[in-house]
Amino acid sequence: MKRMLILFMSLHIFISLPAFSEAKGYLFIIGGGSRPESMMKKFVQLADKFNSGKIIIFPMASSVPAEVGPEQVEQLKKFGVREVEYHILTREQALSVENTGILDDIGGVFFSGGVQSRLMNILIDTPIHKKLLEIYEKGAVIGGTSAGAAVMSEVMITGGEKREVEEGHEFETIQADNIVTIRGLGFIKTAIIDQHFIRRKRHNRLISLVAENPNLLGIGIDESTAIIVSPDEIFEVVGERNVIVYDATQAQIRISSPRLLSGFKIIMHILSAEDRFSLKTKELIR
Repeated sequence: MKRMLILFMSLHIFISLPAFSEAKGYLFIIGGGSRPESMMKKFVQLADKFNSGKIIIFPMASSVPAEVGPEQVEQLKKFGVREVEYHILTREQALSVENTGILDDIGGVFFSGGVQSRLMNILIDTPIHKKLLEIYEKGAVIGGTSAGAAVMSEVMITGGEKREVEEGHEFETIQADNIVTIRGLGFIKTAIIDQHFIRRKRHNRLISLVAENPNLLGIGIDESTAIIVSPDEIFEVVGERNVIVYDATQAQIRISSPRLLSGFKIIMHILSAEDRFSLKTKELIR
């Protein structure tokens, strides 16, 4: 029994960061779509501030990672990165402690788009996952776009819902116990990240989750737009479009039959480039 308790505690420490962790690194979370040069140069600059500045790309969320990996390597080279490479890992490789060496002395990591569950099936609770949390705590920048953005939060939207729907009629309700979530990588524990947000009209699913989890902010990032989360837990919006923040921490939430959600005093913020927002105080920084 004692041995099992020690094992459980070790596993908990292994994959956990506190809500506000004193991490020295940055998160660079892109809502998908095209990536403006000015925006991506900021990512390269943040990576260059830590260790060697080398960037590792993980394209496993894509259905064609062997194509996406080289493409993103070439893109980042155009943006001025000194050293960049991609790695396509299997679950078995991610479970090998020896393979964490690919993350030694690097400045940043970038997760490609695709299907976020593919990436999580490979990385969750592995030595690679642990090393990613460690290098973020020490000062690396962790970036991702689209699916690579969704994996940043601990509560991760998969893109599915529980009710049966016809194609073209997805996410038409604001309903409890409908949006499918699993554990993400957990760099952000105080918010749920959604992407392609305004372009693909994803308000209903994020409002549903925020109403069900009023202790968590909902952050919807549109295409060609990113948030840069600093060590002080303040994020800045960069890029061409908007970021929506839903805050239900002071709201009154009610669920009626059949699982319909009602919410009063849910706050909505519409942010654009150069706006800054505190994850701690849940306020715009003027």
